[in-house]
Amino acid sequence: MTVRIQPIADISLRANLALIGKLGVVATIRFLHQFCAGSGDYTVERESQFQDVTAAEIIAEIKSWRTGGA
Repeated sequence: MTVRIQPIADISLRANLALIGKLGVVATIRFLHQFCAGSGDYTVERESQFQDVTAAEIIAEIKSWRTGGA
């Protein structure tokens, strides 16, 4: 028995078309986007962004947003 190995590009195209057919373009893009790797170093960015902010200040800001005080 001979098995034809399909190129990954062909499989990806067929999968994308199937998703678009069932979910629509926007939902397909949103679905596929969750598998994309981000960039940068979140830990370093977070530490520099919040180095002068206390946990209490962050909590107060979240509470303010929730009550519409932002």
